[in-house]
Amino acid sequence: MLFNPSLSYDPSTPNNELENKMKNVAPPYNINDLIKVMAKLRDPDGGCPWDLEQDFKSIAPYTIEEAYEVADAIERSDMANLREELGDLLLQPIYHAQMAREAGEFDINDVINDITAKMIHRHPHVFEDTAANTADDVNKLWDERKALEKGENTPKSAIDGVPKSFPALLRAQKLQKKAAQTGFEWDNLEDVLDKLQEEIGELKVALKNDTIKEQEEEFGDILFVLVNFARKIGINSETALRKCNAKFESRFKGMEDDVKKLDLKTLNDASLDQMIQLWNDQKIK
Repeated sequence: MLFNPSLSYDPSTPNNELENKMKNVAPPYNINDLIKVMAKLRDPDGGCPWDLEQDFKSIAPYTIEEAYEVADAIERSDMANLREELGDLLLQPIYHAQMAREAGEFDINDVINDITAKMIHRHPHVFEDTAANTADDVNKLWDERKALEKGENTPKSAIDGVPKSFPALLRAQKLQKKAAQTGFEWDNLEDVLDKLQEEIGELKVALKNDTIKEQEEEFGDILFVLVNFARKIGINSETALRKCNAKFESRFKGMEDDVKKLDLKTLNDASLDQMIQLWNDQKIK
C-alpha cells in the first residue's frame, strides 16, 4: 500500500479512531503507521501493559543498545540485519516522542521539524551561498552555526556539552577535540608518545607502591593519552577497539575449532604452549 494521506499523523486523533484506521492498513507500512502503532501500544485503553509501564529512563538503555546493534551490523557488512536494526533504532525516537506527547511536551512532528531546521541551518554551503570546498571548511561552518544556535546558552567551558553517558573512549576523544580547538594540543605525535612513556612509567611505580585506586588512575591516564594519539592520526578509538574485539573473538573461536585437530575436546584440555600455537595459527589464516 502506498502512502495514504488519511493515515498521516495527527496527535489530536482519538485512540479509538487510530485503532479503526490501523485495522484497515495492510503492508507495506510507512512511518505514519509505525507512529500509530506506538500510540496504540501506549493507549491505557487496550494498550500493551509492558509499554505502558515504561518511561524515558527505562527506555534509554534500549535506545543506546539499538544504536550499537546498528553499528555491529555495519561492521559485519550485513545489509539484511542492518535493515532490521535500523527499524529497531527508528522506533526509539518515536517511542520517546510518544511519551513526550502524553506529557504535553512535544510530539514526533516537533522532533522532525527541529532536526530538519537544524540541518538546513548548519549547511549554509548547500542551502545558502556560503562557500565550503573541503570537509574542514564544513566542520568549521558547522561549529560556527552551532555556536549561533546556542546564543545565550553558550557553554561556560570550551569542553562543556559532551554527554557523560557516552562510552568512555568516545567521551575522551570528544573532550580532547574540544580542548584542542582552544590551542591546548600537542605540537606533534612524538610529544604524545613521550607523554605515553611517562604515564607508563608512573603506572609501573604505582604498581609497586600505591593502592588499587592510584593504580587505576594511572591506568586511566594511559588510556587517555592513547585516545589522544589515535585522534591525532585520525583513528576513532571506539571503532578501533570494537574491531579489535571482533578480531579476538574470531581468532579465539578459530582456536576452539582447531583444538579438536589435536585430539582434544576443548581448549581447557590444551596446554598453554598448545594454545599459543593455535593462536599463532589463527593470525596467519
